[in-house]
Amino acid sequence: MCTACACGTQNGDSAQAVAVGTEANVYTVSGMTCGHCVSSVSTEIGKVGGVTDVRVDLPSGAVTVSGTGFSDEEIRAAVEQAGYTLATASPVSAS
Repeated sequence: MCTACACGTQNGDSAQAVAVGTEANVYTVSGMTCGHCVSSVSTEIGKVGGVTDVRVDLPSGAVTVSGTGFSDEEIRAAVEQAGYTLATASPVSAS
């Protein structure tokens, strides 16, 4: 059972939104433990202007955000709105 949000979802469940972007940043988000956590983070980040794709790897906490025109500060605010903590960010080349 999820201990972060007590939703009852089993660890290891995942959800992803898929689209094509031109830039990508990989963020580390701490505190996610289940599919509900992944969904909450994905939904909030997806609301940020310019974001076209959000991919979450639950075991590592890595969140890849693609699109154009968004800032690390906007992503941090979205993660915090979902109830989690943004630990790190690093740019990667999108394919």
